[in-house]
Amino acid sequence: QVQLVESAGGLVQAGGSLRLSCAASGTRFSINDMGWYRQAPGKERELVATITQGGSTDYADSVKGRFTISRDNAKNTVYLQMNSLKSEDTAVYYCHVDGRVTHGIVLRRYDSWGQGTQVTVSS
Repeated sequence: QVQLVESAGGLVQAGGSLRLSCAASGTRFSINDMGWYRQAPGKERELVATITQGGSTDYADSVKGRFTISRDNAKNTVYLQMNSLKSEDTAVYYCHVDGRVTHGIVLRRYDSWGQGTQVTVSS
């Protein structure tokens, strides 16, 4: 129903920056909250940042002050600007979206995940 496509990640040196994007597509859908998660090898997936439809943001303590989440509602796209990257930021990053989708005359909730993109920070 609603598909998310993430931009490519990359290999970045410690202290460098990288910007991720995630675009949602589908038919007759709307988006409420958007967010980014990450999962490092051998670890559980963790929340990185979220942004509401109104633009309110929340960040994990580990990325606060370094990462910025933003969204372009006209493009149904969420971004994650990552600055001052550390080796600890190395992970697969996933975007997540929840909202509403219309199926015929029925309005339903949905949530979707991106395919994941690898971000590697070298020290």
